[in-house]
Amino acid sequence: MAAGGLAVAVAWALVATRRASVWIAMSVVVGGAAIAALATGTVDLSPDLAPVPAALSGLGSGLALYAATRVFVSAVQGWRPFAHHVEDLYDLRRGLPLPLALILAAGVVSAAEEIFWRGLFQGRLAMSLSALAAAGLAWLAYVAANLPSTSLPIVAGAVVSGAVWGALALWTGGVLASVVCHSVWTGLMLVRPPR
Repeated sequence: MAAGGLAVAVAWALVATRRASVWIAMSVVVGGAAIAALATGTVDLSPDLAPVPAALSGLGSGLALYAATRVFVSAVQGWRPFAHHVEDLYDLRRGLPLPLALILAAGVVSAAEEIFWRGLFQGRLAMSLSALAAAGLAWLAYVAANLPSTSLPIVAGAVVSGAVWGALALWTGGVLASVVCHSVWTGLMLVRPPR
């Protein structure tokens, strides 16, 4: 778990210093962490809630999170440092067709992050701690791993969205709701950026 979290932090540091493409670095690192997480056989889909209600909760949460993000970005649009970071973040997609960006970000990275952070990381911590404490520690680790991005929107997303995804995993006992939520939110952020 520690190696996966450290790898994510290093990948973000490489992206922040323009030594790596966000698309390649995050797809490879987070995708590899997710594969390793799945290989443990300990990642659950949704043991505490039936799959259809879990998926629908993820869908509704993803739509609500996107709406809240749009409101937040509108409220802080006058804060130039944040606006500059948002512009920089969307510039990373320049030259990459939207369908490919959607596959990589909403399909691969979003699902992989949830499998690793909420599935393995949060799930393993819950074996020795309370489920709530495990969710809190996994959330803190997730935020810490995103700090090297030095991007205000990425860190803000990790703080707020990471809490939502952790809460969904805590509630359902698995990753289905958080995967759907994360993928819907990310897809909408790419298709209709809040700027």
